Amino acid sequence: MSSRTRFSVRIRLIASLIIGISLIFIIRLYFLQVVHGKEYRAQAESEYVKQSQNQIDRGSIFFTAKDSTLISAASIASGDTVAVNPQLLKDPASAYRTLKKYFPDLDETVFMGKATNKDVVYAEIERQVPADVGNKVIAENIKGVQVLKETWRFYPGGNLAGQTIGFLAYGPDGRTLLGQYGLERYYDEALSHSTNGLYVNFFADLFTNLRAELSTGSQSPGADLVISIEPTVQSFLEDQLKKYNDMWHPKTAGAIIMDPSTGEILAMAATPSFDPNNFKDADPNTFRNPLVQNDYEFGSIVKALTMAAGIDSGAVTPTTTYNDTGCITLDKKRICNYDLKARGVIPMQQILSQSLNVGAAWVENRMGSAIFTSYLKKYGIEEETGIDLPGEASPLVANLSSPRQVEYATASFGQGIALTPVAMTRALATLADHGAVPSPHVGLELDYGGGLVKKLGWAPPRQAITPQTADTVTRMLVNVVDNSLANGKAKIPEYSVAAKTGTAQIEDPTTHEYYPDRYLHSFFGYFPAYNARFIVFFYALEPQGAQYASETWTKPFSDTVHFLINYYHVPPDRAPTSQ
Repeated sequence: MSSRTRFSVRIRLIASLIIGISLIFIIRLYFLQVVHGKEYRAQAESEYVKQSQNQIDRGSIFFTAKDSTLISAASIASGDTVAVNPQLLKDPASAYRTLKKYFPDLDETVFMGKATNKDVVYAEIERQVPADVGNKVIAENIKGVQVLKETWRFYPGGNLAGQTIGFLAYGPDGRTLLGQYGLERYYDEALSHSTNGLYVNFFADLFTNLRAELSTGSQSPGADLVISIEPTVQSFLEDQLKKYNDMWHPKTAGAIIMDPSTGEILAMAATPSFDPNNFKDADPNTFRNPLVQNDYEFGSIVKALTMAAGIDSGAVTPTTTYNDTGCITLDKKRICNYDLKARGVIPMQQILSQSLNVGAAWVENRMGSAIFTSYLKKYGIEEETGIDLPGEASPLVANLSSPRQVEYATASFGQGIALTPVAMTRALATLADHGAVPSPHVGLELDYGGGLVKKLGWAPPRQAITPQTADTVTRMLVNVVDNSLANGKAKIPEYSVAAKTGTAQIEDPTTHEYYPDRYLHSFFGYFPAYNARFIVFFYALEPQGAQYASETWTKPFSDTVHFLINYYHVPPDRAPTSQ
């Protein structure tokens, strides 16, 4: 190799080394200034601004509006903590009179107790004080009164989606703030921001960040969370539940609006609820999300799934008839229609239109318990949904392993098996999604700033029944709305809407017999029926003043359908004169 060639090689090697080092520094600067810029700015500020111990550094949560605009659901608010140092405070009474001007609710006894306790050097008087008020207190120049910078978790929507969002509270050690309930808990690690690692080894930090923050499966700390909840839809749904509660006074009620093709939940709400900003004043029983954490027997809405299984398996067709005797006896247990009346020889449509228990049991018997159970498994009824909310309850389906035929017959019309509302919604969405079972979820993506975004992945839909079967059952459910629900008054001429009601008896936990006068009302529907954009699910535990779900849920469902049509500008899918 000539000297000129060796020199050329050296130049190339040096140039490559310089370029490589430059790239590393550019990437490093990108992480310092863009990805971790907020953390460094906060740390720099703490060097020259008096800070209280009440500091939070955490990612935000964002609702997604229909036009994809991000709207804050949980953020960090800043202000001041006002505290006193009793050892420096010379005139507590005068200090109280001055502070009272800015804090009208300040209790004199409590203040004096803190201000005169010479055993401490720090006692908080007011927290989460607006900065302008804090500045006025500073201007009073009261020796022994401190105004310190503070940050805290803030939920701009108040009660809006409270049980879905959750809140922050101190963990068992009394010092560490942890996500409690809802998304705050489920995504706690991703939302947490730690400044402890800002000065780690250069190369370790660089390649750890690249690997963690670009990996699709990782949920490393430092992210903002973007969710599918649409705030206007959420607000409307909560308003519907409030109106329902005012009229029917249930123990609890809940609702879900989901896109059946993607599993994205646009709204979910349950009552009673709470304001995460003031969770300390709320009933702790309201923190649980019953849509995910409670199981219920939902009754006749399951008949739609039974009918789909019967048709998909070939056991029946829409034109199949049977002799409805009003009541049957299985394993010494009597099963009857809701009104005890026989219908005689009728087609399958009437099982859904008139909600006939004997008919659903007849379809199940035609399939056989093994085939029927296999379809329930396909719908996901025997498993958790895997939704990204904590504490999901497992379904109660032990009856589907029983040797007694009566257990499968009752399961065919939604008694004897219990699911969470979100699991029931998922199963029913199979009919709306052309026979595929979606994966319900709330989270959409984790945003690490600087253009680093991780799309959250979910299990792909799995086919439970054929699209043809789903289309057939959809036609039957559209017939229910057009001709039977509210005697046809719920029909929308320009839109195909598929729906079914459910009225389930409630079991006495002591005797394991059903109460004669306590019911759970449920209702589901989807539209436009043959290319559904929305599935809507309602339920209420022990509403008062009405026995049947058709009496209590038809109007809220109809109002919700009209709202969604108008809000999303859903085009009509059938001519006004179409049947």
